[in-house]
Amino acid sequence: MTTSSYRQVFVNRRIALMLFFGFSSGLPLALTAGTLQAWMAVAGVDIKTIGLFALIGLPYTLKFLWAPLMDRFVPPFLGRRRGWMIASQAALLACIAAMAGGDPAASPLALAAVALCTAFASASQDIVIDAYRTDILREEERGAGVAVFVAGYRIGMLTSGALALVLSEQIGWQNTYLLMAVLMSVGAACAIVAPEPDGRVVPPRTLGDAVMHPLKDFFGRQGAVLFLLLIILYKLGDAYAGTMTTAFLIRGAGFSAGDVGIVNKGFGMASLIAGAMAGGALMVRMGLYRSLLLFGGLQAVSNLSFMLLAWAGKSWPLMVFAVGFENLCGGMGTAAFVALLMALCNRDFSATQFALLSSLASLGRVFVSPTSGFVVERTGWAEFFFITALTALPGLFLLWRMRGRVAGLEHRKDGAGAMDAD
Repeated sequence: MTTSSYRQVFVNRRIALMLFFGFSSGLPLALTAGTLQAWMAVAGVDIKTIGLFALIGLPYTLKFLWAPLMDRFVPPFLGRRRGWMIASQAALLACIAAMAGGDPAASPLALAAVALCTAFASASQDIVIDAYRTDILREEERGAGVAVFVAGYRIGMLTSGALALVLSEQIGWQNTYLLMAVLMSVGAACAIVAPEPDGRVVPPRTLGDAVMHPLKDFFGRQGAVLFLLLIILYKLGDAYAGTMTTAFLIRGAGFSAGDVGIVNKGFGMASLIAGAMAGGALMVRMGLYRSLLLFGGLQAVSNLSFMLLAWAGKSWPLMVFAVGFENLCGGMGTAAFVALLMALCNRDFSATQFALLSSLASLGRVFVSPTSGFVVERTGWAEFFFITALTALPGLFLLWRMRGRVAGLEHRKDGAGAMDAD
């Protein structure tokens, strides 16, 4: 790819839209999680009730259950993808505005019900935005598109997280949530002007087809089970270390919560965005397989930087390096990994298949991460981070063994035969 065509990948309309769709996707997340918890804490809600509110996030885990509906049915406006996008964003605007009228101290159950509706609408928006991104981005644009999307997503999370907490002290919680509701119009405006995906896609004829055909399509391909295993293993080491990073910096290395907030959350987020952008740029030149292998290796090595910090003790320069390096590599790995999920999806069923694959990607983290505290207690912090680096090796080995199949994904135009290359 020439330098001029390389630059064009980052300045075209489809990739530019990913920034705003990422923002729209990331914005609602904190409003039903961390920001809502802060509102409840300030309002004096008891800690048990605050803990139970974590269940509001369940729709994000179960979104694959209703994803087939968004493949099967086509809204009467703007087509299958953009129509559902507008519908979910309108629902989000209404639900977030309704949360602004809630009172966590006087009526926590009513607020919980509205917050659950918000989470459902947000998960639905994620389904259709993921599908649209899969459908609209061409093969050479996937890395850059994912990188820009991740940047927008993190900006959205920062807006509804840190910025919302600051605004709540200035204009109150109700006005803060109303402002967040208004910001959802950014995604809606982009959905209206966004282009339709290239080519004509025929939706499944029945709901049964929408449920069964994506599964038959995926498992009917050679190497399907190996790809599922790769999806589970690829980010496992990175996720395993991430479950204990904050706890280690405070209790293991001796930094204050304020120190961790500034470096881990502020500088770390900037590093993650930079990593995603760098990963997207390198993918244009390197291709999917080589990017996955390089970025996955860097993810494993980055965990060892925390092992060095555990050996050295409290060291500001080493802490900044470890946080920056780990997030930089994690962002690069995320860009390549999401591009892999997109490459595995058939455009006829991209909503259902992407929702299923992304849910599977969290499976390893859900089952392995709870062991982290026991491992730290038994082995110590340095040994724990060494173990997390080892945890990444099975995924990298499997990736190397599947190099022909993964490389074959880069040259197909749809989901059919995606895994036939050997």
